[in-house]
Amino acid sequence: MKVDKVTIVGSGNVAEAFARALKAASIEVVQLFARNRERGEFVASLAGCEFCSDPDKLKAADLYLLCVSDRAIAEVAASLPFSSGAIVAHTAGCGTLEMLPQGVNRAIIYPFQTFSAGRVVDFSKIFLFIEAADSQTYDKATAFAKCLSQNVRAADAALREKIHLTGVLTSNFVNNMYATATEVLTDAALDFDVIAPIIAETAAKAIDSRNPSKVQTGPAVRGDNQTLERHRKLIGDNETLRKMYDIISENIWRIRETSKR
Repeated sequence: MKVDKVTIVGSGNVAEAFARALKAASIEVVQLFARNRERGEFVASLAGCEFCSDPDKLKAADLYLLCVSDRAIAEVAASLPFSSGAIVAHTAGCGTLEMLPQGVNRAIIYPFQTFSAGRVVDFSKIFLFIEAADSQTYDKATAFAKCLSQNVRAADAALREKIHLTGVLTSNFVNNMYATATEVLTDAALDFDVIAPIIAETAAKAIDSRNPSKVQTGPAVRGDNQTLERHRKLIGDNETLRKMYDIISENIWRIRETSKR
């Protein structure tokens, strides 16, 4: 049995991204189940399916894709009457198969990307990491994933945790640096447009080089202690920013020295 009919469970950013991707791949979404009616109806419209909030009206599907928060997976999965023989998969990077109930064909389809409401991403380039409780379910989940992306890989819980950590470092932490820099600009009566070109060039260089340490610039990698000290004085009594500045500067130097060995 291949995956012909999908039900999306959830209405957040991940659910929205999958709804768009499934529609683009011409995979039938029979239903979107969620508690939030307004948001759920919107995401359902993207997938071209009906919205449902009543567990008793959950339709039969080949795959139930649980796009809910990590902490909600077990509770939501235990509360729904899934079709016999269907695959039940969650999408969490740090979640495990054990979060899903016994008696279903358990799988994980983890999309390694940052998703935001209203933003359309090229799903074909996203890495989808697959795990399943048995080989048959794995093969079906993998075949389904390959309909959405050209980058499909196997990954158990331990590997996915490491992958998820890299996502936090490269997306969540980096974005927080943008936000912190924006605060400094605001204090100087400047706006975000000032740093937009440097953000774009830094990301482009890192991607093109495939080795970000080789394109590292700035006072830390040069060992320019005079500039580092001037920045520390400028930061003043903002202890959080000073600690961040020092720790990251030290790590830049550490990676520089390590790469020379």
